[in-house]
Amino acid sequence: AGTMQPPPTACLCRGGISWQGILLAVSLLTFWNPHPTAQLTIEPVPFDAAEGTDVLLLVHNASRNLIGYNWFKRKTADNSHKIVSYMVSRQVTILGPISRGFYTLQTVTANATVELATGEFRVHGEGFLTHCPWPQPSSSSSGPLTHIMMALRTDDPGISIRWIFNSQTLQLTDRMQLSPDHRTLSIDPVRPEDAGEYQCESRAPLSSPLTLGLSSCGEKLPKPNITINNSQPMEGEDSLALTCEPEISYATYLWKINSQTITDGDRLKLSNNNRTLTLFSVTRNDTGPYECETQNPVSASRRDPLTLNISYGPDAPIINPPDSHIRPGTNLNLSCHADSNPPAQFSWSFNGRPLESTQELSIPNLSTNNSGSYVCVAHNSVTNLHRTTTKNISISGKWTREHSIKCWVEP
Repeated sequence: AGTMQPPPTACLCRGGISWQGILLAVSLLTFWNPHPTAQLTIEPVPFDAAEGTDVLLLVHNASRNLIGYNWFKRKTADNSHKIVSYMVSRQVTILGPISRGFYTLQTVTANATVELATGEFRVHGEGFLTHCPWPQPSSSSSGPLTHIMMALRTDDPGISIRWIFNSQTLQLTDRMQLSPDHRTLSIDPVRPEDAGEYQCESRAPLSSPLTLGLSSCGEKLPKPNITINNSQPMEGEDSLALTCEPEISYATYLWKINSQTITDGDRLKLSNNNRTLTLFSVTRNDTGPYECETQNPVSASRRDPLTLNISYGPDAPIINPPDSHIRPGTNLNLSCHADSNPPAQFSWSFNGRPLESTQELSIPNLSTNNSGSYVCVAHNSVTNLHRTTTKNISISGKWTREHSIKCWVEP
């Protein structure tokens, strides 16, 4: 059949199975970016094909960042019906299991002699190691990771498997165990010396070795650090973002406050792969302490607890003692307290006249002239808020001496 050129907005796939392998060429041509809502489609050219002719399957609206193609027979992406796979980076074409089985050749001679020959070959699918398989901790989620399982997944029962650690054949220790078919490697308990790159090599009859790499997700994690976008947030006014550093692609992040795991809520939000914790409209109750923990299959690392410095107050001052009626000739000792961060500064006034700038006020030998309104003012230099409380003091009564005993006589 003649060669048909594809349109400039399509991927081309031409295929057929032969004894020499797969006659499949996949080429991604330069094309304009498709509309964001455009869907991946396949166009057969021609739609109605005569037996023995070629058919082109044109792929439209393919993404630019493709790493591979998988072609399947029938309408579902079932690995048992895979025709072929093509890996772009390695430019490797791999037959799928749909190609395996018996093939029969019939020959007919000029004198009508018919001969039949049957051959069989097997196609060993490319198994794959789960990319950075995460362990299932045997302890609670708040504790360190203790064991890990890595598995090679393939439908082919006829392959042999060898595990490799840091480019050397893995030497099993008493903490490592292989499943009977060698497809699953378990390490329990995991220790820091287990960190490194694990690979699996599978070899099938009459095939070349296939090496499968595992990303280095087993490194010992550094101690994390927490960065804050506002070092002195104010209550009721500011939101706060805490970020766990550094960013590690193969690690998971866990936040705790007061030793309790944090989840999303009305005023708390986790984002950026749980690296960032945002507190909306902070209050004095949000001071913490906070902990950030990073985890990977072989280690866990936690930051020392961090307590936030949230500015608030002052609240309304409280003046002590509560007594309002004082006898003349005694001393007046008043103290003022207000909840505030940073601590409030205090000042006093009497009947509108400024007195001392101190938390405690003392007036000796009271007289009726000391009766009046005493006002305590609390001031926060960071929030720039002032709060006041007024206490009315009455000085009344007189001395009398009877039988050498002091007593009070009310007027």
